[in-house]
Order: sequence, then structure tokens, then C-alpha cells
Amino acid sequence: MKTIIVTGGAGFIGSALVRHLVRNTANRVVNIDRLTYAGNLESLRSIAGSSRHHFEQQDIRDRAAMATIFEKYRPDAIMHLAAESHVDRSIDNSAEFMTTNIMGTHTLLEVARQYWQKLSGERRSAFRFHHISTDEVYGDLGDTPGGFQETTPYAPSSPYAASKAGSDHLVRAWHRTYGLPVVLTNCSNNYGPCHFPEKLIPLTILNALEGKLLPVYGQGNQIRDWLFVEDHARALMQVVEKGRVGETYNIGGNNEKRNIEVVHGICDILEDIAPIRPAGVERFRELITHVNDRPGHDTRYAIDARKIRRELGWTPQETFESGLLKTVQWYIANGQWCQSAQSGKYNRERLGLIEEHS
Repeated sequence: MKTIIVTGGAGFIGSALVRHLVRNTANRVVNIDRLTYAGNLESLRSIAGSSRHHFEQQDIRDRAAMATIFEKYRPDAIMHLAAESHVDRSIDNSAEFMTTNIMGTHTLLEVARQYWQKLSGERRSAFRFHHISTDEVYGDLGDTPGGFQETTPYAPSSPYAASKAGSDHLVRAWHRTYGLPVVLTNCSNNYGPCHFPEKLIPLTILNALEGKLLPVYGQGNQIRDWLFVEDHARALMQVVEKGRVGETYNIGGNNEKRNIEVVHGICDILEDIAPIRPAGVERFRELITHVNDRPGHDTRYAIDARKIRRELGWTPQETFESGLLKTVQWYIANGQWCQSAQSGKYNRERLGLIEEHS
């Protein structure tokens, strides 16, 4: 049994990874999350009783707290997902993205380096710092054929993407300068259960079920490569266990879709399985409304995932169609999770921060 620290483990991808680790491995998982708006402990309800899951509510920018956690649990690896991740929020307020994504990563690298340097023998050689990043660091593919490769130059367009690019560069520098054994992954757009409701797919599902308008930027012609989050979790485990030190692995679902196609697909699924049709709505596609495009909106992302398939044998199990159906079904069946995610009430109750009379 190994001990793995997962940062951001109450978030969308992080909670999927934590659930995968607890259900499918014998490892002990130390879950660090600050429980900001996007962190939801209810995403971990299904593994709440596991003795191998340990939750620490801490900020990755707090060096003393991180050092204490490393000394307490003595990890064999850290899988770093904690990040501010919403492009629109980064445009409105970039400062939080710089401090969390860049300075938070710097803090973790320094704590991990000092911890690793004290290890010896097999534990030292086996230790890994796995940094999980995004395809947005590569910028806009536009009409360029193919997808982003691990050697594609960085050209971030948004404050969010720039902050993730900066953290990627830090991780590589700590490997080159200090020898810290790192692996990096850059993934395409994730979707699936427990996705915070401000993102495209969950927002579309929930708005449609309530009969609200479905906002689409511009004409919805932006192209993204979609990856089911549980396939991503499996890929991350392959990389931390088998990836070559110092290497980067791109992870994608090989599912390029225009945003308007994604919205149409959700509407069509809801035509078949929605439990009720909102008042006044004859067809869900009628709810689609086109809004002004976001500043600097990249037109196309796509991942070339041949390296991880070739070297580590990973392939996605879900097609976009099967994954989207599972996602819509999950949101229909989990209204309580959606309400608690939007309000943050579950985290406040779980941590005892709501007075008994409220």
C-alpha cells in the first residue's frame, strides 16, 4: 500500500481520482482541499466510510500546513490538481489564479523537494510529483490539422491558461534544477458526474431541466476535445505509476465537438429521458440562446494522445455519446448534489460551520 496525496480532491477531477483510488487500489489517499466554491465534499459521499481516505481542509499556499501534512502522512507520491480553473472567472479576477495556480504550486514543489531530499533508498527513487494541467496552455489550434502534442509550444490566451502554463514551467524547472522526480499531464476538456454547474455541460443540463435559457457563446463553433472524467482518472493512475520521470503525457478523449453540437446532444438526450418537461417548453433546443463571445476565446483545442497510448497502454473506455448519456442521467438523479454544490451548504454543514438554529 502506498500513500498518495491528492490536492484539490473535493473538486471535479480530483474527486473522481480520489474515488478511483479508494475503489480500485489498496492505496491510502490524503485529500487536501480548501473547499472553495468548486469543492464539494458530497462528491466523496460514496467513499466517506473508507479508512483509507483522509481529508485535510488546507490551502496549498500555506507552507507550514503543507509541511505538516507531508511529515504526518509520509507520502509516496503527490498528485497535484488543486487550481482555480474557470476561464470566465480568471478574466473577471485574475489575482486568485496567480496566487493559487502559480504560488500554490511553488509552495508544494518546495515542500515536496525538502521532504524528498530526506528520503533514502527505494522510497526516494520511487517518489513522484505528478502535476495535472490543461490543454489550454497550448493556446488556439485554429485550422491547424491534428492535435496538441507534448512538444507543442505554449501560447496561453486567458489568465487561467497563463497561470497553468506558469505552474507547468515551475514543475519542469524543479526537475531540471533540483532533480525532483516529476511527471506532467495535460488533459482536454473533462465532463461527467460532479462537475460544478457553471461549466458548459452541467449548466446546459440543469438549465434545460428548469426551463431556463441555454447560453452559447457566439455561434457555438468553438471546438473542444471531450474526455470522460473517469477515463481521465484511470489515465492519471497509469502516469503516476508507470510514467517516465521528467516526461509529459497528453490525455484526450479523441472526441472533437463544436460547443453547439454538445448542447444539441444534451437537448436530444433530454427529449428521451427528462422526467418532466418544463412548462411552456415544446422542445429543449428552443431554449438555446446565443450570447456575446468571451474575450480571447480560443476556437479549437484537440489532444494528440498517441504517446500515452503507446507508452502506457491507456485508452478511453467511453465514447462521447455513452459518456454524455451517463452524465445527463447522473444530473437527473442527483438534484441534491446540484443544489448543495451551487449553495455550498453541504460543506458548511459537514464542517460544523452552521449554527444549529439556522
